[in-house]
Amino acid sequence: MKILIMGGTTFVSKFTAQYFSNKNDEVYVLNRNSRNQVRGARLINCDRTQLGDKLKGEHFDAVLDITAYTEEHIKALLNSGVSFDDYIFISSSAVYPETNPRPFSEEQTCGYNSVWGEYGINKLKAEQYLHSKFASAYILRPPYFYGLYENLYREAFVFDCAMKDRAFYLPQNGDMKLQFFNVSDLCKFIEILLEKHPENRIFNVGNKDIVTVKEWAELCYRAVGKDVNFVNIDKNVPQRDYFCFYDYEYVLDVSKQNNLIPETLPLEQGLKEEFEWYKNNPDSIYNRKPYIDYIDKHLSKTN
Repeated sequence: MKILIMGGTTFVSKFTAQYFSNKNDEVYVLNRNSRNQVRGARLINCDRTQLGDKLKGEHFDAVLDITAYTEEHIKALLNSGVSFDDYIFISSSAVYPETNPRPFSEEQTCGYNSVWGEYGINKLKAEQYLHSKFASAYILRPPYFYGLYENLYREAFVFDCAMKDRAFYLPQNGDMKLQFFNVSDLCKFIEILLEKHPENRIFNVGNKDIVTVKEWAELCYRAVGKDVNFVNIDKNVPQRDYFCFYDYEYVLDVSKQNNLIPETLPLEQGLKEEFEWYKNNPDSIYNRKPYIDYIDKHLSKTN
């Protein structure tokens, strides 16, 4: 296939570009060339909001839009003169209001989520504009991504704690629920969509198994080969000062996805793979949050 990937230099879009390039597809990446490019991909060097004639007259079998955050991002691409057969947009589960009943399903009303704010609303507007112009586009709504090329300080934070033989500071009793989706499973699901073209156009994606924060931290330590000692932190301490997720849990109904891809990578295996990659690529984290400094200054002396 001839594939256009919007992005290609960071985490999800980088992994996706490498995945399809490894399968000998003809992969084009559109980005500002601010970081190293994926081996085998062909660069279209520009800002996605200033495309000019870069894509005019070009045709792709599929557009994989991983970097659109607003309606304007979608609009600029659709008005660029490009043509394509399939369009897959990676949206977000932030389009579901936190007041919706769990698990969130694709049939539920979307709208403002007070935890994610304008990010969720902008993703929703991008979805709506895309479907108004290209009704056959596929929209995917993931929970938390994880895996190779991760650039956010989440699993890496726990890995660092484990490698330094530190106790792990746990929000309250650690029973907040989390749902994940490995970037390799995302790419496998994209392949299925492009091959089978199911009638449904909107899919929640993610692991069907849900874990608690405590279980997730235990698996991260286990990936490093360490046992974990927990320190429980009172709810009055701002969670984001010492921990890498908001105080917000949600669960997605992924039954429609599971009808097409029944098995996803077990979280324990995925975390082991991510750690093996991270320990050789510690500079992959672009914004390393000072959680450990905060713990040492404000929490460790009182616990």
